[in-house]
Amino acid sequence: MPKGSPELTASRREEIVNACEKLYQTMSFRDITIKEIGAVTSFTRTSIYNYFQTKEEIFLALMQREYERWAEEMTSLAENNTVMSAGDFASALAHSLENHQQLLKLLAMNHYDMEENSRPERLTDFKTAYGASLDAVRSCVRKFFPAADCESFIFVFFPFLFGVYPYTVATERQLAAMREAKMDFKMHSIYDIIYSCVMQLLGGTE
Repeated sequence: MPKGSPELTASRREEIVNACEKLYQTMSFRDITIKEIGAVTSFTRTSIYNYFQTKEEIFLALMQREYERWAEEMTSLAENNTVMSAGDFASALAHSLENHQQLLKLLAMNHYDMEENSRPERLTDFKTAYGASLDAVRSCVRKFFPAADCESFIFVFFPFLFGVYPYTVATERQLAAMREAKMDFKMHSIYDIIYSCVMQLLGGTE
């Protein structure tokens, strides 16, 4: 790590993650390289290696940031509401993830490769953010639905999130293939699929 203030280090890391996020809006994970990321930062490509050793570490940091932001929203939801009906909570949770499509897209990727190609300290940072999101959702469920089985909710809901993006977003090539295969398939909105899942998990618990 180069010498410099913690503020400069944080700023450089943020710029790299922002560059990765920008590219990921129009390019695939496979096609994005350290060179491509470096081309849209204000410093040289080789400088990136002072902050991230692999492309996977950068993507992991992007997903970590998404989890942190989502966890903050869920924490605020618990702190700013005394009671919530199942419908209101399902709607709030669905809207929150609707606004974090980037997180859902990242979740549809291969976590194993991302984590295996990241240093232990970077992986620990990511797991800390992931754990905070688990705790934030737990706090909501325990506060608003004390009669519900909180751990069963977590056990089903978080793995479910890995499949949300493919069921809500498809490329024209994918849609054409499904039409050619004569699949009986309907794309759903992020809001609708998450709202439906939460309502089923809560079973109408108020």
